[in-house]
Amino acid sequence: MRKITLSILIGILLIGGSIYVAKRIINNKKERKPRIQKVVKTVFVDTVQNGSVAIKIPANGNLVAKDRVELYAEVQGVFRKGSRLFKPGQEFTAGQTLIRIDAAEYYASVQSAKSNLYNLVTSIMPDLQLDYPEHFQKWQTYLSNFDLEKTTPKLPEIASEKEKFFISGRGIYTSYYNVKNLEQRLAKYTITAPYSGILTQALVTEGTLVRAGQKLGEYIRPGIYELQVAIGKSFADFLKVGESVSLGNLESTKTYTGKVVRINGSVDQASQTVTAFVEVRDNRLKEGQYLEANLAARSEPEAIEIDRTLLTENNQIYVVRDTVLDLIDVSPVHFTDKSVVLKNVPNGETIVSKPVVGAYTGMLVKIYGTETPETQAE
Repeated sequence: MRKITLSILIGILLIGGSIYVAKRIINNKKERKPRIQKVVKTVFVDTVQNGSVAIKIPANGNLVAKDRVELYAEVQGVFRKGSRLFKPGQEFTAGQTLIRIDAAEYYASVQSAKSNLYNLVTSIMPDLQLDYPEHFQKWQTYLSNFDLEKTTPKLPEIASEKEKFFISGRGIYTSYYNVKNLEQRLAKYTITAPYSGILTQALVTEGTLVRAGQKLGEYIRPGIYELQVAIGKSFADFLKVGESVSLGNLESTKTYTGKVVRINGSVDQASQTVTAFVEVRDNRLKEGQYLEANLAARSEPEAIEIDRTLLTENNQIYVVRDTVLDLIDVSPVHFTDKSVVLKNVPNGETIVSKPVVGAYTGMLVKIYGTETPETQAE
């Protein structure tokens, strides 16, 4: 009997313990609701102060030397070696020989023509002394100064009609101008540097047979360049010759200053743009270098300029009012690739100066720099 009673008690205890343990397990599995933390984002702001904003037009292009000469041959002959190599990158000073073409044969014909002129003048001297003794001395001086190795001197001035007819009848004028024509052509066998510069292109080498009309190379004056840029016709009326222009390279590591020197008077029909020419002087630049320019077109009064990413699709921007974000309507008047010029923004308005991720109207925010130590620790 005792064994039965003991067994029943043990069973009751086991059942009761199991129920107790089960209840504890069930109670522990109840999910606790997490405590919702209020997130307040920090924003950067600016206070609006309307003023005059200079609207700048971005443009770009390649530099071209302002002083540039394309070298062409006007005569035919063999290219001869000069005092310096005719190679790209070679520098020359003003008056130095760039190209020398063999002119030995032509030079001989010029000397022959000069000799004929000298003989003609000599042949009239006896008659001149007898018939026009008053004019004899100046022609005698002309012969004395006549040097076959130098440029033919100018004929003496004619003092009377009789002298003119006498000289003309002997064919002296015809012979003289024939010689001058040959001398002019002889000078074309040598091309000299019009200014100190550098050879950028060389299309012939020593010993090459040069033909008349053949291009020989290109020569420029370094340090002075022009940048040709296309401007929208709507801004053409605001551009003025002489205005300063800021220039920079693609890497934005170097800046230069130029000025508008010419503006084309016609509009390109295809692109509806006007071409402006910007002159820039800097020895660091090279021809063909790509530069970006910012041309000042006009000034917009009572406006501000902000980052383009701050403007919404509905032409609105975010402002902060009592730690809450709000949207206001604005009027954009000019866009660039990075910024936008706005009007109708009230003075003293606190606007967001950097984009806020997930921003919406009514969002609670903190202005950067106004957080207390406790909020910064959070």
